[in-house]
Amino acid sequence: MADEEINGDTDDIQHDKDKTQKKTAKHDSGVADLEKVTDYAEEMEISSQDISGALSLIGDRRNKEAAERLEKEQELQKVSVKKDDIELIVKELEISRTLAERTLREHSGDVVAALTTLTN
Repeated sequence: MADEEINGDTDDIQHDKDKTQKKTAKHDSGVADLEKVTDYAEEMEISSQDISGALSLIGDRRNKEAAERLEKEQELQKVSVKKDDIELIVKELEISRTLAERTLREHSGDVVAALTTLTN
């Protein structure tokens, strides 16, 4: 019977060690989970900064392109074209008046160059 009591105590000690190891494992698992959460939060902060930076670059690029387009349109408006030339292109190619006028302006009023561009 004394042997049974000693073995019983040993089983209790072993059982306590197992509980301690399980608690440590749970603690380590909790620490790892917390680490994952903080890493994720940090990545989200970084990515939101990257996104806002990228959006501002895109916005700047769009503004620059719009300004360039406006400047080009203003330059094209300065080019004088004959109404007869516009009418000729509209009737011959059956295209819109605005397209004919724009193409003619892009080619500085040169009807032949405008017709060549529109047919190719």
